[in-house]
Amino acid sequence: LVMVFYGSNAKSNPVSMENKVEHQAKNQITYDIHLPSNLGMIYKVRLGLQSLESSTSQLSLHHFKMQNTSTLDTFSLTINKTLPVSLNGDRWIEFPVEWPLKEALSVVTYHLTVFSRNILTDKNVVHMTACIYGTHGDTGDRSLLWSLQNVQQGDDDESFLVIMDAVELGEVDKVVLIISSKKDCKLDIKKLHLKESVKDHPIYVFEVNETFSVYQNKPEIWREIPVSFVIGGDKQRNGRNDLNKEGSQAGNQTEYTIKVYTGDKMGAGTDANVYIILFGNEDKSEVFYLSRSLEHQDPFEKGMVDTFKIKTKKLGSLHSIEIGHDGKGFASGWFLEKVEITDASRNSVHCFNCNR
Repeated sequence: LVMVFYGSNAKSNPVSMENKVEHQAKNQITYDIHLPSNLGMIYKVRLGLQSLESSTSQLSLHHFKMQNTSTLDTFSLTINKTLPVSLNGDRWIEFPVEWPLKEALSVVTYHLTVFSRNILTDKNVVHMTACIYGTHGDTGDRSLLWSLQNVQQGDDDESFLVIMDAVELGEVDKVVLIISSKKDCKLDIKKLHLKESVKDHPIYVFEVNETFSVYQNKPEIWREIPVSFVIGGDKQRNGRNDLNKEGSQAGNQTEYTIKVYTGDKMGAGTDANVYIILFGNEDKSEVFYLSRSLEHQDPFEKGMVDTFKIKTKKLGSLHSIEIGHDGKGFASGWFLEKVEITDASRNSVHCFNCNR
């Protein structure tokens, strides 16, 4: 058993519970732990198993009690959880610490969606963890391939959902991926989306767009990925307004006409909020929500074409777009046929086929 303590100033190194038994009663073990004084006030504890050897049996945790021996402030919590959650499952749980007269953080369920090409075919030999960092600390290394939800596989890409409980992270700023494998393989990761399960926004988007060559006898691969942009939420809206303000002040904007073709299939339309990002050889645009169609009050219905006009900084020659939606509403799935973009400054038309 290992514990990590998060303080207002720093977090502790993993504290092993080996050889620290001071007193052992029936079903109860007490440890004396000396933490560095520079941690500040402890606000979170992460508790887990050091490793998942095949001989590891499950450990049932019922109750946790912690006392500061100098102030005698005491915190206790009923846990009633078993580690690991399943064979090869998540081996960590974490909880906020509530001291007298101090407000505690809450536990949040996060949805992390991984967009990739070929991970699922090798998921039994690949080990991949993510550690998500925010203003309230980090999640620690969480296994991504032990329990997959909402798995979607196409001819050329795939996505899957990982659900993790963590003490609220606050403003998220980066994720660290750690990848290893029992055989030589290449893993193509496109991007990650992170959001709270009960909220539609904000969605933190991490663009990866990298193929990882993983070798059986080589060290694991570490990759730190900062947040690329945020969909929804004040952070993204403020950023978008500031960009628009700066662009108009500079008088250096380009107007694009965007035609979005929704497929003529059963259930093709969506009521979700659709966004687009344009990529040129000089720059990329901010995130634009396509909400005001020039033709229709209710855009993105079956068999319809919707036209939008946007202004953004000079991007150069367009080469790609990212288009997606937030999954809001009942049956939010959307069949997108294609997107046509006209660059007024260059008098050029770009067609991006999707057909999925």
